[in-house]
Amino acid sequence: MTEELRPPRKLRLWEALALSVGLMGPTLAMALNGAGVAATVGKAVPLVFVLGLVGVALVAYGFVRLTRHFNHAGSVYALAGVTLGPRAGFFGGFALLGTYIFFAVCTLAATAVFAEAFTTALGLSLHIPWSVVAAVAAVGVWAVNSRESRITARTLLIVEGVGIVGMLVLSAIIVIRTGAGHAPGGQTLDLSVFGLGGTTMSAVMTATVFAFLSWAGFEACASLGEETTDPRRNVPRALAGSVLLTGGLYVFVMFAQTVGFGTDDKGVAAFSGSESSLSALAQTYIGTWFSLVIAFTAVASAFAASISSTAAASRLMFALARDGFGPGALARTDRRTGSPTVALVAALVLAVAGDVILDLTGVHAFDAYYWFATLGVLCLLVAYAVAGAGVIAFILSGRGKIPRHEIVIPVLAIAYLCFVFYNQSVGQDSPLSYFPWIAAAWCLAGMAAVLAAPKLARRIGERLTAELTQADGPADGSQSPVPEAPEAPEAPEKAARP
Repeated sequence: MTEELRPPRKLRLWEALALSVGLMGPTLAMALNGAGVAATVGKAVPLVFVLGLVGVALVAYGFVRLTRHFNHAGSVYALAGVTLGPRAGFFGGFALLGTYIFFAVCTLAATAVFAEAFTTALGLSLHIPWSVVAAVAAVGVWAVNSRESRITARTLLIVEGVGIVGMLVLSAIIVIRTGAGHAPGGQTLDLSVFGLGGTTMSAVMTATVFAFLSWAGFEACASLGEETTDPRRNVPRALAGSVLLTGGLYVFVMFAQTVGFGTDDKGVAAFSGSESSLSALAQTYIGTWFSLVIAFTAVASAFAASISSTAAASRLMFALARDGFGPGALARTDRRTGSPTVALVAALVLAVAGDVILDLTGVHAFDAYYWFATLGVLCLLVAYAVAGAGVIAFILSGRGKIPRHEIVIPVLAIAYLCFVFYNQSVGQDSPLSYFPWIAAAWCLAGMAAVLAAPKLARRIGERLTAELTQADGPADGSQSPVPEAPEAPEAPEKAARP
């Protein structure tokens, strides 16, 4: 281990983008999220994903705007800290840390789910506890993430790239066969799926909640702000690119799936009742061998999401510990790779421990995946809202020379986030009805910690000022990259730093 202020800058644009794409897990999103949407709106699934893209684009605007000025391993922690103050930054960062840890638990569980499904499709049976599979996957995650961040990014690009290519091939074949009138069940190329098609706008807006969840984690590349070359240029582009590229992919694949199953009542019922829609369509339109390929890419996508979530969690732990919250060992980086390996091990231990406890208490792997994905998303919505508030404050301050009329974008983003949170919280059955309270407890614990420790808040403000100025220099048009802490200034205290 060594003690350096920050990891070296090595990542290029496409390598930073790979972390966000890996955490979103496009193959998983397309295999699982369409069924719930079809059950709500019938054949209007593609329309829902178009509107979902609009919603996530509103949220992404804030991250793009702020990362043009500030880049930091803490992501929301720093972006809110420099715009709203250190307490708000810590609150948002702590909420985001909960997201990444919960995502690490759920993605390792998802790896076990899809590994079992793949081996079953091959006629094999694992006959071992699912937490053992999750633990083995965690070893693989450590092997990738403990190396240079460039290797992590390239691994993610390869793994998710295979899944994306598989989805595109399947979708293209479906569109061609339905368009030519050669679909297996007589399905046709029906463009009315981009209209309401008998459903209501209220139902469509409610269903956009499912679509929005497909983009959860798009902001992950912001945590690589200290490891990316020319971050003020490349990080915003990676953020925007991750949303737009997956947006086009999602709309196209959901269109293909909808027409592939058929847009009549029978087809909609088949879509909404499918446990893995991509595998089912691959079996119908291409054959068993391609269905197995798609099943394998689902395992790989879950593993890639585990790599991304733990990479993001380790960067955020590193940033918090560097500023004095948590053991100083978490702020250490490896001498050879520059990766925060101690924080990485801590994130993996927490994730594996969570899966082992769930398995020992009789929770199935799929339930573990769904429960902790829900918890992670609820915390993520809070972090996104804090970042949105930071954009509003930054625009009003005039430091970034952003036209004031653009303030309507983050306002609409926060309104949409509240709508999504409400839909995820109200009318849920047990145990899902408890999850908003658990997520709230986690976020409030972060608020309590920073309110009870005024020296921590002051230290965060001082450190963010020093780190962001050292990393990038003052933002264009600003006098200082961070507002003064509320307390009277005192001599800086020593804190563990890498």
